[in-house]
Amino acid sequence: MQSSLELPKDKTMDRQATSTRKFRFNLNSCLNMFAMALVAVFALTLLTPHALQAQTFSVIHNFSGEGDGTNPYAGVTIGGGGVLYGTASGGGTHGHGVVFRLSHIGSGWVFGALYEFTGGSDGATPYGGIAIGPNGALYGTPYGGGVGDGTAFELRPPATYCSAILCYWNETVLHTFTGVPDGEYPFENLTFDQAGNIYGTTNAGGRYSTGSAFELSPSGGGWTESILHNFGSGNDGSGPVAGVLLDTAGNVYGTTPTGGTGTLCSGGCGTVYQLMPSDGGWVENVLVNFDQANGYYPSSNLILDDSGNLYGTTLGGGQNGNGVVFELAPSGGGWTYSQLYSFASCNSHAGVARDTAGNLYGVCYVGGTYEDGWVYELTNCSESCTLVDLHDFQSRTDGANPVGSPVLDANGNLYGTTLDGGASGNGTVWEIAGVGARP
Repeated sequence: MQSSLELPKDKTMDRQATSTRKFRFNLNSCLNMFAMALVAVFALTLLTPHALQAQTFSVIHNFSGEGDGTNPYAGVTIGGGGVLYGTASGGGTHGHGVVFRLSHIGSGWVFGALYEFTGGSDGATPYGGIAIGPNGALYGTPYGGGVGDGTAFELRPPATYCSAILCYWNETVLHTFTGVPDGEYPFENLTFDQAGNIYGTTNAGGRYSTGSAFELSPSGGGWTESILHNFGSGNDGSGPVAGVLLDTAGNVYGTTPTGGTGTLCSGGCGTVYQLMPSDGGWVENVLVNFDQANGYYPSSNLILDDSGNLYGTTLGGGQNGNGVVFELAPSGGGWTYSQLYSFASCNSHAGVARDTAGNLYGVCYVGGTYEDGWVYELTNCSESCTLVDLHDFQSRTDGANPVGSPVLDANGNLYGTTLDGGASGNGTVWEIAGVGARP
């Protein structure tokens, strides 16, 4: 790693614990531009339409900093029966992070720690969230551990019934990253194809030391890793911190926060890329090169609608300077970029969720009434998106600084996490009930 960048600073991030919570993607001399964008958050707040609506918001878990962990970077994943799975990047018995489950029982939620990382060969510091495999097991990628470059793991429940309050699951390490040639520091959620192969990215390492896209395939009772692409060979993007998604043709899509041809950031302002299988290998196509006009530093996951359109966000840039929500539509063998909304106060690391009516939901790391971040909805995006402020976070009351992407369940309930704040200042899991359109 050549350099690292902490999350944008605000009053909740001045604690001593911030030294352990870093985004390690390479932004080099773009730091000055990024700092200017943060200053603009406050100057332009009045330009943001915060039309508050009455919503049923609730905190369903406050992280205590003890056995339940601290500071969830990633959002949660919805499993069968509406169970929520996620990770806390620190804390736990060994201080290296926790995999957890939240089960809806009666009118409340019950928290359970499923695994606590030791910081050894099993992994450490899970910045990424949880993927649920075709077999019902849980999968993820701690940022550290192993030989220090991260791991990919599988969690399965105990073989026999457990009636104790704490029922830890059994971990199997599928792969240990070594930096070169396969990459280091996996950062985000894994993705499965229909054959059960696993796809993901690393933020660094690989052939050019600026990250890789990889595949893990089940083989002979174990897993075999293949490198789909080494980032950094040219203008192809670098330092991915987002995971990938697959379309029905088996193409892989993702974002890089740096690289590309954008000239306003040293090292490029980021890309959206496509990896296509070809003659037993993979070919990369850069779909978007970001700059100040259309946004810069895209660190979000992408989502795909039924028409094949891609949606994502950028951390900065756009007309109002503090990030955009964008759409990429397949058109004539290429892709058409549209800026759906430009924020005056946001700086989002997170992707968006989409309901059955086409409304988009996301979170902003800063801004809102208390400058601790907020949850938004974009409606009527087939014409011109209308912004609705669903909730403003207020530090110790209900959380602060959401980083992970929100998710919708089948009943239109929206779930997410905050990195900081809450009753103990260690982050929260939250719900906004009934906000999304139902099928």
